[in-house]
Amino acid sequence: MSVKTPSVAVRLRPFVPGDEAAFRRLNEDWLTKLVVLEDADRAVLENPVKNIVESGGHIFMALANDRPIGCFALLRMGPAEFELAKMAVLEEERGHGIGRKMLQYAIAQAKKLGAQRLHLETNRKLANAIHLYESVGFHHVPREQVIPRHTIANVFMRMEL
Repeated sequence: MSVKTPSVAVRLRPFVPGDEAAFRRLNEDWLTKLVVLEDADRAVLENPVKNIVESGGHIFMALANDRPIGCFALLRMGPAEFELAKMAVLEEERGHGIGRKMLQYAIAQAKKLGAQRLHLETNRKLANAIHLYESVGFHHVPREQVIPRHTIANVFMRMEL
């Protein structure tokens, strides 16, 4: 799948060996600037293959001219459920629709993987992201209906596929 930024096409593809550093950098960048990098995040980002892929999850990268500019992960929660996590777009690339295209791609990939439901956790500080999630069909879920994975999470959302 490709989307145009003002100057270059963006290609979305599955994670391949060698993407580990870019995946970590993209996530550490937004987490440290906008919320907080928790120990749980550090553990996942230090070894995404072990902590995501080998647990039945999937990672995807967004590239412009073969340069990683975005990423996201689908963490397996059950036989037909994934958590959308670790979604990031380089700060200088935001505002060009890349996040929306990544989100649409994530939903399509989850369906291909047999998911019937997607979950996500976020923080109220990320108002633009929350609006984006709502615009594609995620709905809010009360905290009492989830077991939060992150201490900074105060917004919980779900989408039936």
